[in-house]
Amino acid sequence: MHSLLPFLYLFSAWTKGAWAADPTMPFMEYLDEKHMVCLMWGFDNLKGNITFKLEVNTTGWVGFGFSPNGGMKGADMVIGGVGPDGSYFTDRHALGRFEPLVDEQQSYTLLSMIEKDGQTIMSFRRSIQSCDKEDFLITAQPIKLIYAYGLTDEIKYHRDNRGTKEVNLLEYMPRTTSTNLNFLSATMDNITVPAYRTYYYCKNMKLNLTTKHHIYMIEPVIEQIDIVHHMLLYRCPSFVTEEGDRPCYMGDTCFGVVAAWAVGGGVFELPENVGIPIGGVDSDTMYRLEIHYNNARKEAGRTDSSGLRLHYTAQLRQYDAGIMTTGVSPWTTLAYNIPPKAPEFPTYGVCNTTLFSELLNPVPELQFFAVMLHTHLAGRKIRVVHYRNGTQTGFLALDEDYDCGLQQTVNLGHITTVKQGDEIAVECTYDTSDRTNVTIMGLGSTDEMCLAFLYYYPAINITSCVSHPNTGMSENSKTSDQNTIAEQESLMKNLPQMQYAFDDKHNYSVNAHGTVRDMMETPVSCETSNAASGLSTSCKMKPAGIILVLLYIAIM
Repeated sequence: MHSLLPFLYLFSAWTKGAWAADPTMPFMEYLDEKHMVCLMWGFDNLKGNITFKLEVNTTGWVGFGFSPNGGMKGADMVIGGVGPDGSYFTDRHALGRFEPLVDEQQSYTLLSMIEKDGQTIMSFRRSIQSCDKEDFLITAQPIKLIYAYGLTDEIKYHRDNRGTKEVNLLEYMPRTTSTNLNFLSATMDNITVPAYRTYYYCKNMKLNLTTKHHIYMIEPVIEQIDIVHHMLLYRCPSFVTEEGDRPCYMGDTCFGVVAAWAVGGGVFELPENVGIPIGGVDSDTMYRLEIHYNNARKEAGRTDSSGLRLHYTAQLRQYDAGIMTTGVSPWTTLAYNIPPKAPEFPTYGVCNTTLFSELLNPVPELQFFAVMLHTHLAGRKIRVVHYRNGTQTGFLALDEDYDCGLQQTVNLGHITTVKQGDEIAVECTYDTSDRTNVTIMGLGSTDEMCLAFLYYYPAINITSCVSHPNTGMSENSKTSDQNTIAEQESLMKNLPQMQYAFDDKHNYSVNAHGTVRDMMETPVSCETSNAASGLSTSCKMKPAGIILVLLYIAIM
C-alpha cells in the first residue's frame, strides 16, 4: 500500500469516537471536533484507485465529498446509507445549497454499507485520476473535505450535522495523539473592542517554563467568533521586558511567530518528530499575543478574552520547529494599490535565502512541512513556489480556490528541502470586480495582505523573509480599464523587489534588486476541464466553517 503500513502503529492510541483500526486503510482523520465522523483511506499508487471508509455515529444517511471552497457549490460527493429496503449509494455533485444532483456517470464503487451499534459504515472506491467533468480532481495538495449526515434515511437538509476539514490525502503526514494535558494559555483579559471596523490589540506576557519543552499542539480559544479574524503569538527580542497590553503597532518589535490561527481554522497538531521550543534558556523571554478584530458592524461594548492554548511536553522531539513569515512585507506602508474592477490581479513577495548568511552562519538546509496561507477579503488564489538556481522546482504549497473564511494550518504531506541560495515566491491573486476604489496593501480588514506562514525544521533565528516592489501605482488611480489593469500587473511583477530577512533580534539584511521569476502553470491531472474543481469562491465565512468552530467551542 504505497509504503503505508509502517505508519499503522501511529494510530493505536486513537480509541475514542467512531474509528476502529483497518490495516487496509492506514490513514485516518476525524473530520469533526466531537469525533462523530471518521474517515479512513488508502491507495495503491498515485495513478490507481483510492479507497475510503467513512464511519459516522448515525443510523441515517451519510454524505462525504470534495469541495473547491469548503461549501456546497461545486462539490463532488457520495451519499449513502442503509434504509428499510436495503442499502443505497449514489455519486452526486452540487450546484448550490440544495439537494445534490445524481451524476450521469457513477464514478464511485460501493464496497460495503453496514449499519451497526448506532453507526453507519460506508466503504467505497474511485480512481484517483478520474476525469469525469462532474468529479473533483484528487491531487497531492491539501483538499477541502466536506461531510454531512441525517438522523433518518430521508435525504433532506442536514442542519448542524455538517462540516469541512482540509486534508492532504495523497501525501498525508501522520501525527500522534498525546495524553499529556499540560498547556499554557496566551489569552486576552476581558478587553473592550471599540466600534471600529479594524482593531489590532496586543498583550505582552511571559510563559514561564524553567526547562526546555516542546509545543506539539496549538488550540484556539475563541470567545467572540464573529469578530476575531486572526491571532498571532510572537517571541520578542531580549530587550523587550515589560508586560502589559495596548493597541498594536505602536513601536512593536516582536515579530518572530510562535503560533498562528486565522478565521475558519481549528486545532493544529505538529508531526510526531518536531516541536516548537519554549522555556529553558528562554524562560524570561517575553511573548506578544496579537489579535485582529474585524468588527464589521462596528458594535460598541463588545468584550473578549480569546487567545491560544499551547499544549506542551517535556519529552523533547527530534527537531525544533520554527515558523517563517514569507510573502509581501506586511509592516511597510506601500504605494502598492490593487486596481478596482480587476477579476484577477496577482501580487508577489519573494524570499531570497542568500540574505540569511548575513544574519546566521552556517545556514542549515531547512525542511518545510506545513503552511498557513493568509489574505483578506479579496484573496482568491495563493501559490507558494520554490526555486533553485533560478529554476522552479515545484510548488511548495498552493490553493487555487482560496477562501479567507477557511484559513487552516495544514500539513503539506511532504517535505520540501530549501537550501542556502534558494528562493521562495508567494503569489496572491485578488478579485476586486465588485470594488470601485483601489485596494491598498495594509492592516485593515478591507485592505489586503499576501502571506504564507511556513513551518519548518530545524529552527533558526530567521523570523521573516519578505519583499515588496520598489515603487507603486498612483494613490488616486481608480481606473477599471482592462488594458490599464494589465499594464499595472506587468509593472508590479517586473519592478525590482526590495527583499528583507529579519532575525529574532530584529536585525535585518536587504537586497534592493530582487526579481519575480516566471512561474509554471498549476499542474492538473486531466486534459479536460473539471467543473467541480474550477469554481471561484466568495470570501465570506462559510456556514460549514462556522459550524466547525462552534462545535469546537461547545466541547471546551
